[in-house]
Formats: sequence, C-alpha cells, structure tokens
Amino acid sequence: MDATLSQLLSSIELTPTGDLQPLSGGDIATVYRLKTRQGPVVIKHDDAARLRGEAEGLRVLLSANAKLIVPKVLGLSEGWLVIESLDTVPTGPQSQAALGEGLRGLHDVIGDAHGWHQDNACGLTPQPNAPLNDGRAFQRERRLLPLCEACHQRGLLDNQLRERIERLAQGLERWLPDTPPSLLHGDLWSGNVLFTNKGPAVIDPAVYRHYPEVDVAMLTLFGSPGEAFFDAYWNGNAPADWPRREALFQLYPLLNHLLLFGAGYHSAVERSVARLESFT
Repeated sequence: MDATLSQLLSSIELTPTGDLQPLSGGDIATVYRLKTRQGPVVIKHDDAARLRGEAEGLRVLLSANAKLIVPKVLGLSEGWLVIESLDTVPTGPQSQAALGEGLRGLHDVIGDAHGWHQDNACGLTPQPNAPLNDGRAFQRERRLLPLCEACHQRGLLDNQLRERIERLAQGLERWLPDTPPSLLHGDLWSGNVLFTNKGPAVIDPAVYRHYPEVDVAMLTLFGSPGEAFFDAYWNGNAPADWPRREALFQLYPLLNHLLLFGAGYHSAVERSVARLESFT
C-alpha cells in the first residue's frame, strides 16, 4: 500500500483488514473499496487539487441538510481521499420522489452570487467559478463561451457552429430571467446518484451556485429520473419554459463531453443548439 495512504489511514484511526479493491466507474480518479476494522471505506486517488475540491463539495452538500445522503469525508492527504462507504439498494418511485424532494431542498439554499469562491473541475475540465451577480452573464462568460472556445481551438467545433453557440449565449437576456443562485451539486448525472436504505445519496460533486435547473437538466441528459421525481421536485411549480431551460443547461455538459471525449459528441452538441434555436 502507498506510504502516503498508509499514513493517512493511521492518522484517522482506520486499520485495514484487506487489500484495496478496485471499483468500477472511476473515469477520472482511481477508486477503491477497503475493508477496515472500523468498517468499509471508499478511497480515491487523483490529482490533489481535484480531490480538495471534491472534499470541499461533499462537506458543503452535507452541511446543507437537504435530506440527501452525502458520504462523510474521513481523510484527505496529497493525492488521496477517504470517504464513507454507502450500501446501495434498488430504486423505485418512492426513492425517486425522495430524490426530487432532497434536490429541491438543496436548491433552496441560496447564495449571494452565481459562482463559487474558487474554481474547481467538471471531470478533467477546469471549471471557472469567479462570481457574477447576473446568472445570464455567468452562464455565458463562465460556462458556454470558455468551453466553446476550447472546443474550437482543438478543432472540434467549426466556425459556423461556434458562431451559433455564441449568438445563443449573447441572447440569454432576451428570454431567461435572472434568478437567485441556488447551491448545486454541479455534475449530477445519474452515475453520481445512489440509492441507499436511508434515502437517495449524491457523490462526486463539482459545487457552485447557479440556476437550479442546471442539476435537473444534467439528470435528464443521459436518462430520466421519472415522473415521481419531477412531481416531487417541481411541487406544482414547474417553470413554463422548462424545455428551453433544459436545452440550454444541457449544452454546457455536452460541450464538456465533446472536449473530453472527442468528435463522437459533435452531433449531440449540434442537436442541442438546433433545439435551442427552435425556441426563438
């Protein structure tokens, strides 16, 4: 076992009773499960800055008291993060409704500005979070335009599609109202949601404050949480322009996938842009 990890486990009074067991799903970090005398834990090995950001995000989500289960951070050292291990159970309408209620509670935690006090990362992509008072400006200047430029520089976006995205970004004030910034998970795809016997849990955050629909749109990007989730989350107050907001807030993660994984996501980006243009 790595000496730094051994020292970290000793400092937090965990005594291993077996070897590190690799877990699937660690596309960015290397993830392990470890049995200890004090119970099983999950261990991540990654870039130190990303792990610090993840640890902060987990602590912030836990402190929000939003009826979502968040694994406790047990220890953090250079390149290693130790967190509580969660046992999962099958999902159903009741647990989907609980996820909706929990996420609504998280989004009820309101901040002063869109963004965060420091930058973090969404996957391997640096995520600029310098605060802005207007949510439209934040979405344009901190999300859409930086990723659009990065994809263009790598030859993943042609000039025409780049210009279409820039026009959409510049036109947000024409239809999207500003809103108080909600606390977000920030990377809430379905793989970062677990269901436990104590309720729905969230992992691997990239927290900041912005429009609450950011998290909902990420959940629907590669699947659907189901009717029970939406009934609980909207609680009778779904925005009339949700389809348009969904298309908008799915564009950033699609651009991120294009940047990270290449041209296979180009058609998805183009479809998202066309969908947004259809509302004008």
